[in-house]
Amino acid sequence: MSPVRQQTDELPAGLLERHQRGDAAGLVDLLHDIQAHFRYLPRPALEAAAAYLELPVTRVFEVATFYEGFHLKPRGEHVCTVCMGTACHVRGSQRVLEQLERDLSIASGQTTPDGKFTLEEVNCVGACALGPLLIVDGQFQGNMTPARASRLVGKLGKRG
Repeated sequence: MSPVRQQTDELPAGLLERHQRGDAAGLVDLLHDIQAHFRYLPRPALEAAAAYLELPVTRVFEVATFYEGFHLKPRGEHVCTVCMGTACHVRGSQRVLEQLERDLSIASGQTTPDGKFTLEEVNCVGACALGPLLIVDGQFQGNMTPARASRLVGKLGKRG
């Protein structure tokens, strides 16, 4: 993951220019680039994208809110996702989630104040044989227990 960004919504030089000015078909690619830089889509960046692509701001927000992969709120340097599908749930994913909420002092769907972690849950990722499943920064961690989850986030720097 990229390092924590300074609290600025200013686009880096050249980010817009990697895309064709006025090309509405490039909106999703541009949003991906913006999110890769900030780890979310700040409003000023969306407004700049709209102007650059010559689109109404409402259209840019419509696309940004349609796809679940885009985020309008800041996300942590490390994203911890707990699968809550049926197979994971019956194997204890709720306990894993509750342990992470205690360890990180946040509820599911929130980001720690220091911007280090985002905790979220999903309904199912289709890896039922690995349940309970914790996904950390895109890496699947199967057969998770509350204690293993605690150690994992500890290694990432939250707890000592």
